[in-house]
Order: sequence, then structure tokens, then C-alpha cells
Amino acid sequence: MSRPARLLAIGFAVFAFLAISALLARALTGTGTERAKVIAVVRAEARGDAGAVLARLPLCRAEPACVATVRRRVAGLRRPGDVKILTYSPSVNVALTRQEGTGRVAWRAGDGLPVVQCVRVRREGPLTGGGVTLVSVGPPLPGERGC
Repeated sequence: MSRPARLLAIGFAVFAFLAISALLARALTGTGTERAKVIAVVRAEARGDAGAVLARLPLCRAEPACVATVRRRVAGLRRPGDVKILTYSPSVNVALTRQEGTGRVAWRAGDGLPVVQCVRVRREGPLTGGGVTLVSVGPPLPGERGC
């Protein structure tokens, strides 16, 4: 193999490695972004701030029935004290394309009892834009029931 051909092959291999690394890094950060958005919703619920919850649920804001449900649910979830996340299971571990899934969050505010909720999430992978959209947050689940 000639020197120019070898350099071209090495250059292509380096480019491919960097491109794949960038895509994977972007895909892996989606889980952290999802968790941060869910924590923001849970904190708003604990404050009893339905407006802040709806601000983080753009698809729900467009549906009057969903807005009414969120307002009613948030009124019942108001809790004093600092919010602590007990567990969080993401909707999708790694999304390379658009995927929708259900995450599960268990949280507690102050000395209150734990609250377990399911969160419907739409994740865009690095091949489709890389965004995270919270679709809906379910009602509190009894006990340690799964989603």
C-alpha cells in the first residue's frame, strides 16, 4: 500500500472513530437530561406548582383535559420539605433514534411517605436531534408497583 493510501486510510479510521464517539456521547447524555427534567417536575409537584409542571409538559399543555388532570393531581401531591429522589429508572438507556418509553421515579419530600410515579418520555437520539421531551407524569402508584 502506498504512503498516500495508508494516510488516507488512517485519516478515515480516525474520522470514523471520532464520529462514532461523538454520537455515543450524545446518546449517553440523554439519560442525564431526562433525569434532570423529571427531577424538576417532581420538585414542582412537591411545591404544588401546577404551572411549573405544565411548563415542562408541552404536549399536555395543548390538551385541556390533561391540564385539568395535572392541576388536580399536583394539588394532592403538595408536600413540605426538601425533595429527595429515592430511585429513578430511565425510560430508555441509550436512544440512537426517536424512542418513547416509561421511566419510574420514587421520591420523598421532607419526612413524608415516598411517592412513586411513572413518567412517559420521548427521547431523540443523536441521529434524530438529541432532545428529551416529557410527555406525561402519571398518578402516584400504590406501594412499589411497577409502571
